[in-house]
Amino acid sequence: MTVSLSAGNKRAPLSERGDDLYETPPSAIQALLRVEQLPDVIWEPACGPGAIVGVLRSAGHKVYATDLVDYGYPDSEGGINFLTSTSPSFAVGAIVTNPPFKIADRFVAHALTLGIPKIAMLLRLAFLESERRRPILECGLLARVHVFRNRLPRMHRAGWTGKQATSAIAFGWFVWELGHRGPTELRRLSWERAP
Repeated sequence: MTVSLSAGNKRAPLSERGDDLYETPPSAIQALLRVEQLPDVIWEPACGPGAIVGVLRSAGHKVYATDLVDYGYPDSEGGINFLTSTSPSFAVGAIVTNPPFKIADRFVAHALTLGIPKIAMLLRLAFLESERRRPILECGLLARVHVFRNRLPRMHRAGWTGKQATSAIAFGWFVWELGHRGPTELRRLSWERAP
């Protein structure tokens, strides 16, 4: 008899994950809006079908929405590879995204070279563990990590037809600020509104 000691963190193989599209639940973005002051103009460089963009636009932000793949989201641009992009020709105050995890470190590293004042990325907490990520985690610019005290709902990859469940993986919003110097502040937040 084989006993599984898995904590529910089994991932699909890369061949099944395709473009690594896991849509962000609206409650995760709403939680970010409650704890971070976001500027008027935001770039969402991995917009997918628009989960983050829709919430930010509903909150009154102007969002430049791009993605490598054209998912047909209104007022977005497909075919834009963020990893080779330069800053837009207009002023952008922040990047807010849920990058493909398999290249999340590259997303952060590239974002830090663009000179955009604030970068907020939804990442697995395991992102903190890597020695290879030392340059982006210990550069003094990581201002805050907002750790979700409860697991995010419905973080299934695009095309998933199995059982819908709460994520078995811990997430947080990682916030880099170009004006920040010093240690990272750890905060806890909930995607559920307080009663």
